[in-house]
Amino acid sequence: MDIEPEFWVRVLLLDNTKACTLMTSSSFTVLDPQIQTTEAHFGQLDVPTNVEIAAGRIVIAGQTFTGGEVIILPDVPHIFNLNGDDYRGKLKLILNPNGNSFDVVNLVPPEPYLAGVVGAEMPNYWEPAALKAQAIAARTYCLYIKRQFGGNRAWDVRRTQANQVYLGVAAESAQIWNAVNGTSGQVLVCKQTGGTEKLFPAYYSSTCGGHTENSKNVFGDSFEPLVGVPCHYCKDVAKPSFFFWPMAQFDKTTVTTRLLKRYPKLKQLGEITNISPGKQSNYGKFSRLTLVKLLGSTGKSDFLRAEDFRLSIDSTGRKLKSTICRIISMGDKWAFLSGRGYGHGVGMCQCGAQAMARQGKTARQILFYYYPGSNIVRVY
Repeated sequence: MDIEPEFWVRVLLLDNTKACTLMTSSSFTVLDPQIQTTEAHFGQLDVPTNVEIAAGRIVIAGQTFTGGEVIILPDVPHIFNLNGDDYRGKLKLILNPNGNSFDVVNLVPPEPYLAGVVGAEMPNYWEPAALKAQAIAARTYCLYIKRQFGGNRAWDVRRTQANQVYLGVAAESAQIWNAVNGTSGQVLVCKQTGGTEKLFPAYYSSTCGGHTENSKNVFGDSFEPLVGVPCHYCKDVAKPSFFFWPMAQFDKTTVTTRLLKRYPKLKQLGEITNISPGKQSNYGKFSRLTLVKLLGSTGKSDFLRAEDFRLSIDSTGRKLKSTICRIISMGDKWAFLSGRGYGHGVGMCQCGAQAMARQGKTARQILFYYYPGSNIVRVY
């Protein structure tokens, strides 16, 4: 089935790069998207070949292209290799206004894109129902972000956890393709005022720690299916170091430096002298920080969303795994104790989904539990 262009996904693979390498398993055509003409035709590139900038122009395998954009269209099987990684679809190179760098965007139909996401976000040996739930959630999230933000830029989503992880062909397997094709075109929607249904950002994270969080407290947006629900499931699947993570420590000067780099407005605080809860969601046995209060050496204070604070200090999120924790001062370090859960905690808990699937729950049952009030429809 041919998918309409409106559903194709534009994935930002590289931004502001000066060079990359390209290989193809077939011959390929270079197109000028502005005037829809063929600029060149190349044979198979079976060794890494340079794509770079020279004199403000894009150069592919030594050939210079005068346009500000080019599309690389591989012949069958429509796979290209960028910097050692295989991707399906087309490759778009966009020269930046300064003429010194370019962006690299993968133009790919939604199902091959999702195969590269689901296999990156979940182990392929997990239960089929969990994989199908992941496919529907990822498809929903992608199309929501595309429609909400894609119109104002040359790409829809990043390939990183800033949106959802996309590894291309490397993430594919028979189990993953079964989950993607078995849910083809299916997305989650929720009712809005007037009774019409709309897409919403179907967030998900690894391990909620016992209760998912209201999206409004984490991302600032408000949707009925993202209010947060109890989760008695993830503890049965999550790694011990994910459900209860060990103490994390960061130098106080490092914390101040990282916060100021991301939020220059905090310079008025000077050195950060105290970090305390500004707001938290209490779930009985534990609480999730949703707002952090920062006090500085100047005597001034300010607030940050706890999730923004977490990722400012630890951009990977691998050490400071969630905002379910206590923060104390230990000499020249800030210590994060009693850590619980992994990720932002909004929407579907992936480990919880696997536990539910093991209990015989279907993908629909999993999704309707973690996204209450939602419905599943087909958009293509």
